[in-house]
Amino acid sequence: MTQTRTGAKRPARARPAQRRHQPPPPRSRRRAPTRRPVPAPVDRAGDPRQRLVALLVIIALAATALVARIVYVQGVDADRFTAFGESQRVRRVQLPPARGAIFDRSGRDLALSVPQRTVWVNPKLVTDPLGEAEKLAPILDLDIGAVRDQLTKSSSFAYVARKVPDAVGKRVDALKLDGVFTLAEPKRFLPAGGLAAPLIGKVGLDNTGLSGLEVKYETALEGTPGLLVVEKDTGGREIPGGVRQHTPSARGQDLVLTIDRSMQFETERVLAAEIVQAKAKGGMAIVMNSQTGEVLSMASLVAGEKGEPPQPASTNRALTAVFEPGSVNKMITISGALEEGLVAPADKIAVPGTIRVGSHTFSEHDPHPTQAWSITDIVANSSNVGSIMIGQKLGKERLDQYLRAFGLGERTAIGFPGESGGLLLDPDNWYSTSMGATPIGQGLAVTAMQMLAAYNTIAAGGEYVSPKLLKATIDGAGRQHLTPPSARRRVVSEQTAREMTSMLTEVVRVGTAKLAKIDGYTVAGKTGTARKPDEHVRGYKAGAYVSSFAGFVPAEKPALSAIVVLDEPTPIFGGLVAAPRFAQIAEYALRELRIPPPSVVTKAAAPRVSPEAARPVGEADVPVTARPNPP
Repeated sequence: MTQTRTGAKRPARARPAQRRHQPPPPRSRRRAPTRRPVPAPVDRAGDPRQRLVALLVIIALAATALVARIVYVQGVDADRFTAFGESQRVRRVQLPPARGAIFDRSGRDLALSVPQRTVWVNPKLVTDPLGEAEKLAPILDLDIGAVRDQLTKSSSFAYVARKVPDAVGKRVDALKLDGVFTLAEPKRFLPAGGLAAPLIGKVGLDNTGLSGLEVKYETALEGTPGLLVVEKDTGGREIPGGVRQHTPSARGQDLVLTIDRSMQFETERVLAAEIVQAKAKGGMAIVMNSQTGEVLSMASLVAGEKGEPPQPASTNRALTAVFEPGSVNKMITISGALEEGLVAPADKIAVPGTIRVGSHTFSEHDPHPTQAWSITDIVANSSNVGSIMIGQKLGKERLDQYLRAFGLGERTAIGFPGESGGLLLDPDNWYSTSMGATPIGQGLAVTAMQMLAAYNTIAAGGEYVSPKLLKATIDGAGRQHLTPPSARRRVVSEQTAREMTSMLTEVVRVGTAKLAKIDGYTVAGKTGTARKPDEHVRGYKAGAYVSSFAGFVPAEKPALSAIVVLDEPTPIFGGLVAAPRFAQIAEYALRELRIPPPSVVTKAAAPRVSPEAARPVGEADVPVTARPNPP
């Protein structure tokens, strides 16, 4: 019994009876391994001191990197990062200058620039490329896909449409699209349409000259671009009080040409009418002041296609295209012989119907037996044989000298882009037939301007007067600066010029150019009808001729010199197609410039055409296409 705290005894638990006769369990021969206690792992990361050290190291490294970056950004490469930051806010827009205008001699517009609106975009500010493209495309008359391509470029500037009308630009501005802007940009206009277009030339989309006088005087016309610098926020709005700089553009200089606009119009009108009437492939015509060399009109036209009227040529063919002059070149041959004293106007030469030079026989247009003709007769009748005989007296060296002295074989002082110097062989390279071909204007090539300048030499009393197209320039302040007078050089004496003038008046009075007459005035000039070289094979194109007339008026006191050239006309003769158009153009010019007939008629320096050599009054060239070498 056990006694409780209260003194009561409770009975003891009975122990289970032991099984005395149960054998003990068998023991294993191998002893069980003794298990050693494994020490608990040490939690080093949990050590506050070690965590603190690691944190301090990390902070120190980060601070070092930050300081290094600050030093690099603000010290080593400060300028680049400053510029980068400004580029995100500051916008620089180049302001195109106003291109100088081109005026005629009286200040009337020939070419001028008018401000238009250009639509551009900053793709980085565009929020909805497709939506904005769908709104812009109909207004600008562009494809939606093309506009969207511009709105999604990776650059910060792209053109959407250049030089659209102001009304279109205002509609674009009214849309207030994100990233889409407009700016003023000048566009070139020709107020008179295509008038003198080959001469004036063209400008490109960026307002730079591409051809003609536009590119020749590019430096003077282009002006100086301006610059607008503004600071804007990310929405493209200008920041009040931010950076704003405005450097205005400087307008280019204005050009005042020697061209007279009304005379240019009349020259082109008359030339176009003759191209249509003669079914010609094209034509050229030039009028110049005989004493100053100033070009008053210069036309280059080509026949229209499918019944359309003649159009301005793609280039200024009066200065860039060459042709064999034919009989108009005989003036230089005769002038050289007169100057050298080899012949005199009254001298008579026995002129046969043909002449053999080298391997070729040259003939007259109108067959005739051997006749005693004066030098005046030879000129008035445009005698091939007589001109060759005079050229032989002069010889190839002196003939070449006079051809070059009259301005052939080199560009004129105009210096027009693409201007040709013509084709003139060195005498050392002449063919056996050159002594027959060259005196009558075959085997060499000239521009219309070269040949007119040669005739103007006689009109100017024997002095070559360099042709000019620029009369003055006008600077930004409105001050006019006149160009220097044309250069002059003596080619033949005044006496030779007077004698040649007298003979050229006989050409118009009773010779091959009677249709060049102008009532009340004495006209001096010469016709030409030359075969046209074939462009594809060596030799001449069958039935193709270039017909011309060059001359001046009044013959007693020349004021105007002019030339008219027709390409493959029908009929082919210069006296029928070019001479009457010269008269029509010159008559208008005389009225326009108020040039009266001379009050005193000077005595002719050369005898008139012999009665037996003169053609019947009123007779013009008769088209006989089967005969070679027409006058």
